[in-house]
Amino acid sequence: MAEVMTGAAEIGLIGLGTMGGNLALNIAENGFSIAVFNRTVAKTDSFFASAGPLADKIVPTKTLQDFVASIKKPRAVILMVPAGEAVDAQIAALRPLLDSDDLIIDAGNANYHDTNRRNDDAKASGTRFMGIGVSGGEEGARFGPSIMAGGPTDAWDQVGHILEAISAKHGDVPCAAHLGDSGAGHLVKTVHNGIEYADMQMIAEVYGVMRDGFGMSAAEIGDVFDQWNGGILQSYLIEISAKVAKTADPDSGNPMLDIILDRAGQKGTGRWTAIEALMLGTPASAIEAAVAARTMSARLDERKKGEAVFGAAPAAVDKAAIATSMLEAALVAGKIVCYAQGFGLILEAAKQYGWAMPLPEIAKIWREGCIIRSAMLNDMADALAEDPERNLMLAPFFADKLKDTHDALRKVVAEGALKGLPVPALSSALSYFDIMRTQRSTANMLQGQRDFFGAHGFERTDKDGSGYHGPWAMNAG
Repeated sequence: MAEVMTGAAEIGLIGLGTMGGNLALNIAENGFSIAVFNRTVAKTDSFFASAGPLADKIVPTKTLQDFVASIKKPRAVILMVPAGEAVDAQIAALRPLLDSDDLIIDAGNANYHDTNRRNDDAKASGTRFMGIGVSGGEEGARFGPSIMAGGPTDAWDQVGHILEAISAKHGDVPCAAHLGDSGAGHLVKTVHNGIEYADMQMIAEVYGVMRDGFGMSAAEIGDVFDQWNGGILQSYLIEISAKVAKTADPDSGNPMLDIILDRAGQKGTGRWTAIEALMLGTPASAIEAAVAARTMSARLDERKKGEAVFGAAPAAVDKAAIATSMLEAALVAGKIVCYAQGFGLILEAAKQYGWAMPLPEIAKIWREGCIIRSAMLNDMADALAEDPERNLMLAPFFADKLKDTHDALRKVVAEGALKGLPVPALSSALSYFDIMRTQRSTANMLQGQRDFFGAHGFERTDKDGSGYHGPWAMNAG
């Protein structure tokens, strides 16, 4: 390992796991010298040894003291350690070694409430902290992720040029932006992941209709996804869904999809999105349905028992009733609703916390590098620039798309219900659409019930004000 030179590195990074190592190489490849440290020295040694020509830009260190000393002032240190207690422990170990104007950046998948707390702690102690969401997985970290930054403006001023340089590019536009103070970046990353859950679930649902309803092979379904990827649904998730469907298992020669166990994992960020939507009082029903679907997929033994008791649902679908083109349209409608809910959640958080949250910029930085990148985000950025507070599905472009596609969504959901084909996220998207286009809902019954048993009061359609009560109280007993 090379001798440590004081102040040799422009930035530092702690945590050389897959994401951290790739991000460090990305920083080095973009011309920035970077100091690296890992709790296990052998990991640092192997990382440096495998860096090839990029090793000239990397300063490997064995101790935190050497690591801190190797970064030029004011220092900026990126943490790529597991979310939760490990981040707090690393901050506690670093703080005594840093100056007050040095900056700690948590680039992990943090809960934005933790980021808010850490930012408040930093401000109270006269130090600086920043939280950034990094999306794109292993490949994105290495070659250009989407970066969602939150924290003090002066922190972004210090490191923004590095984050923009290493980010994905849409044309010449960096997919990195400062979105507000404290946990703004991690909140946006959380919503990104919630949208990702819903988008993936809807794709899985139409895959299920084609597989179980139409009796199509995995390869045939892959061809359909390939076709869709040439149109309005063009996106990373549709692209990889086609590749997954068309891949054969190298051991058995059977379609890979046919031997993958139908029990989905999750790391919790989608669940965080659903929780935040409930806490902020903003609808995210498609995301909630996607999270629930993953949870139900894990109950494999219970599902087997359910089929034994009730029998498998009759799944054959009349192709005259729904064609693959109708599934495509249903997916377009569901996707619009899903994104409308996600941007609505971000807007509500911005209002509650006083964060900048430039919604058009968020749509733009999602166009490349991240998992939910898609062609539709260009139009979303334009619609949000026109009116960031308007429900996305009411923007003229997306309203026209929904007018063209919501009947297809309705027919797919109806046929799924009739044939026992589960489409929970698409169903939730349809319910949201129907509720949000209904001026006179059924919530008046809810208000009547609440007043009857709890005297909660209600508003009237024929008088101003609130706190009115029905006659049932005086008739009770």
